[in-house]
Amino acid sequence: MTKVNFRVDPALHDALQRRAYGANLSLSAFIRQALEQAVDNRKRYVFSSQDEILATSIQILSILATSVGRRSPETLEQGMAQARTILAERGLLGEEEAQ
Repeated sequence: MTKVNFRVDPALHDALQRRAYGANLSLSAFIRQALEQAVDNRKRYVFSSQDEILATSIQILSILATSVGRRSPETLEQGMAQARTILAERGLLGEEEAQ
């Protein structure tokens, strides 16, 4: 494998680190996949199989949240707060959403 070195500004590095962590990948693996996407002739999205799983999970959790919210709004609010904390820790929320 060929080694490539390049410089990025600190803000971009931090964003890449958060995205890599959120995808459960090392920074190098994440960047390799992003670069593969950039040169893919078919213009497909590298993380498409994960997106399908994510879309299904979101639909299921939306139905569950609606049901829980009707029965116990307090429980729903607690769960949403915990979810925001976890998402923020993984770098999956913007700064304004994490607060």
